[in-house]
Amino acid sequence: MKAARFEYLEVWRRSKDLTVSIYHLTAEGVFVRDFGLRDQIRRAAISTMSNIAEGFDRYSVAEFQRFLSIARASAAEVRSQLHLARELEYAGEAECARLISAYTELNRMIAALRATTGVQ
Repeated sequence: MKAARFEYLEVWRRSKDLTVSIYHLTAEGVFVRDFGLRDQIRRAAISTMSNIAEGFDRYSVAEFQRFLSIARASAAEVRSQLHLARELEYAGEAECARLISAYTELNRMIAALRATTGVQ
């Protein structure tokens, strides 16, 4: 059965929770002073959850799929930036690995939702 609102989608809820995690990660230590990387990773995280929501409310399966593709690319951008944050020692190895794994799983969820033409 199709969800009535994007807030009911597990993939959107997971993306929102990960966005909160990114905000917490980037609000500490050296990360908070690197305005460029901090703001970019936050924007990419927000883009992931926002594109899921926006696509859902487009009332078109084709548009929803297009926005899910954009969300998936934004999630990949977050993963890429997490690798950089780890290399720059802005965040710990374990925390980066946990978030990279979570975003990899989120990408699988987005791809699965897209493959089912918007039905979750």
